[in-house]
Amino acid sequence: MRHLKTLLAATTAIACSLSAQADDIAIVGGTVIPMTDEAVMKGATVLVSGDKITAIGNDLTIPDGYTVIDATGKIVTPGFMASNTALGLHEVPSWAGVDDANARSVESPMTLDIRYGINPDNTVIPVNRVEGVTRASVGFSSYKGIYSGKGAVIHLGASDDLLVKPASFINVSVGDSGARKVGNRSAIWSDLEKKITKAGAKDTSKDKKKKKSKKTAGKPDPEMAVWKSIVAGDITIVMAANKVSDLRLILEFSEKHPALEIAIYGAAEGWRIANELAEAEIPVIISGKQNLPSNFESLGSTLENAGRLSAAGVDVAFIGDGNHRAHLIRQHAGLAVANGMSKEAALAALTTVPAGIYGVSDSYGTLANGMDADIVVWDGDPLELMTNADAVIIKGELQSGETRQTKLRDRYLTLPRAPQYK
Repeated sequence: MRHLKTLLAATTAIACSLSAQADDIAIVGGTVIPMTDEAVMKGATVLVSGDKITAIGNDLTIPDGYTVIDATGKIVTPGFMASNTALGLHEVPSWAGVDDANARSVESPMTLDIRYGINPDNTVIPVNRVEGVTRASVGFSSYKGIYSGKGAVIHLGASDDLLVKPASFINVSVGDSGARKVGNRSAIWSDLEKKITKAGAKDTSKDKKKKKSKKTAGKPDPEMAVWKSIVAGDITIVMAANKVSDLRLILEFSEKHPALEIAIYGAAEGWRIANELAEAEIPVIISGKQNLPSNFESLGSTLENAGRLSAAGVDVAFIGDGNHRAHLIRQHAGLAVANGMSKEAALAALTTVPAGIYGVSDSYGTLANGMDADIVVWDGDPLELMTNADAVIIKGELQSGETRQTKLRDRYLTLPRAPQYK
């Protein structure tokens, strides 16, 4: 809440000159970090028309009718993406009714699709939006067995439709958590191999002219359809593991099935096999704050994990601190920089890396012509805790700085005093 009043005032002042649906915006004078092969541009202009970026440069002419945002002395980046969240699925986990991130009672969660539970009016979304988070991967946080349902990528704009990419990923627990659910690790990997092999097998039923009973003829298998999409590389498998022995099993699995899109969530001991992970081109989604072991899976925890992984060539993305504080991915990235990660890699961990992991890099993650206009204007280094997001643009629309917290603040900021008794 430290800077919400400033952000609200800034965005309200700009928004007053905008129509209900702003089409044309010019961000001028800022230091633009495009997150592409292009160098950082000082004093540059970014032009936005509709929901797309149309031009970036230093000597651009601003067309008539554009709303101008003065970014002089400020930093302009793509909006950040929070990984592994349940944004839009529940309000307060222990209260407020149904938790749409919970699939523990479903016998076959693989057939579930998270998109049906996403609520655009969820009060947690603006809390993260005003802090510069414009995209998020959203999935089931609890589920029966080792497989979750299909997670999605959403944008965090003020819109009735937040869905960007449905069926983007599934989560698979291959560490201690998964072993507890199914009995042991042998059961995990045996089942995984069986499902991948079956999904990748060629259908020869027509060639062999097999007779099917009326009961089973033409009956679809929704779960196998998901596995076929995974085998085709259309859905990313995010494997949760921390211990180095589990990470080596993931490497072995990846080598055996090179067509699969695999990412690792957790990877507390990832630094121990950083070179192998880099060679296999497997990205990791980690905490930048994990420094002490919380169990026997994470004895090798260190704040230098991200820096060591990145230095070896591993693509790193960050998680935040739950849903209300998913925006603390910035703090995780800043801690990683303080412990050896380069600033370039840390910014990539908040933009281009998660975009690649979750399959949306064709439209989000960089500031370039034709990309979605997810842009944040920062009043300082975005990896510094005291930096504020002065303006947040999502899919071409300037977002309000208003949240449930700001409404409560304004409601109770000045209260009528009770009459004084003499």
